[in-house]
Amino acid sequence: MRISFFGIGYVGCVMAGCLAGQNTVIGVDTDPVKVELVNRGQPSVYEKGLQELFSVAHTKGQLSATTNYEYAVRESDISFITVGTPGKADGTLDLSAIYDVCGRIGEVLKQKQTFHTVVIRSTVTPGTNAAVTEIIEQHSGKKRDEDFAVVSNPEFLREGSAVADFYHPGVMVVGSTSQYAVDLLRELYRDIDGEFTAVDIGVAEIIKYVNNTYHALKVCFGNEIGSICKALNIDSAKVMEVFCKDKKLNLSEYYFRPGFAYGGSCLPKDLSALKTLAEECGVVTPVIDGIEQSNQERIADAIRMILRYGQKQVGIIGLTFKEGTDDLRFSPILRVIEELDRQGLTVYAYDPFVDGRQETAEISAFFQKYMQHYPVTLVGDMDTLLRQNSLVIVSNNNKKYAQLVRQYPQVQFIDLTGQFGYREYPNAEALTR
Repeated sequence: MRISFFGIGYVGCVMAGCLAGQNTVIGVDTDPVKVELVNRGQPSVYEKGLQELFSVAHTKGQLSATTNYEYAVRESDISFITVGTPGKADGTLDLSAIYDVCGRIGEVLKQKQTFHTVVIRSTVTPGTNAAVTEIIEQHSGKKRDEDFAVVSNPEFLREGSAVADFYHPGVMVVGSTSQYAVDLLRELYRDIDGEFTAVDIGVAEIIKYVNNTYHALKVCFGNEIGSICKALNIDSAKVMEVFCKDKKLNLSEYYFRPGFAYGGSCLPKDLSALKTLAEECGVVTPVIDGIEQSNQERIADAIRMILRYGQKQVGIIGLTFKEGTDDLRFSPILRVIEELDRQGLTVYAYDPFVDGRQETAEISAFFQKYMQHYPVTLVGDMDTLLRQNSLVIVSNNNKKYAQLVRQYPQVQFIDLTGQFGYREYPNAEALTR
């Protein structure tokens, strides 16, 4: 393929070297020093293995650079945007370089007859793909997905291991409204040792922020655990070594699905104990301290969502703190029920796991005794609950619950677990419109 890179700094330089071996690559930059280096077969940044890639591509005549953006667009089919997006004092990004480059690309596309694909590789905020598309349309007079396509393809390169990261990524994320462009990127990355994942544009635009924020969280969490262990004269390195051995829960996809608050007998109790332990040792742990605050906000958010409908009566499916158990201890939905009662709502509920062993229409004695402390009327079967309530909240995970949307079109569902795909699920008639 014929590829141009707008910006041959860190990301553009590494990608140019990695892709030049099997493609013809043109680097574009306003810095003549970088351009001269590339034209001599030398990268503008140091990365292990990058010089060797540049030397081979330069010898084969497959890698060059220029300050002439018009030439680069005309002579390529794909343009990667790899210019910098520095942060500003208010926390936003300066995207002016991206918009300027895309305006220039649009001017060239005005005269170009062949389809052109623009790939945003720089780190950008959600909405940038749409803004770039509009800029190119305005400058070129051409239409998205008919004459050109814009693709969001975030990079996950780490300095010091960027070449290895490019060839062996955890995932290759691509988002575009053009299936042609997605397939083009799939072909370009066919030899990359990483799962190619096509997603909605918004997902592609936000995923790097999610990744890096989580990495920052891990650093802070590890440091706070280290401080607590140090105060207790415990080997923190060994603690985290053991922690990382658990690939089933600790280092896995478990608990990462957006949904409702946590509850049960373990998480609240043990979190509180660790916080207290840190306080007794005089250790400041803002990350750990903020966990319960965040959990309470999920409960408050659910209450606000329910009250917004202005109903005087609601139904709830699932009272236990999670699916598959009869454990009601610290169940977050019970906190919701208490607040709904204070707000004057009548609450009805159904939970199939009344004894933790089997689904039954009978309410167990244990359930009845425990629930006497909460302002809720227990219903013996789900059908009755759904026929008597026009607003129903789902607080437990169960795949069959998602089918209820079609089975009970008269009901407005609020899915707190995220299993339906949307938190607020309209009735079936609305879905078909």
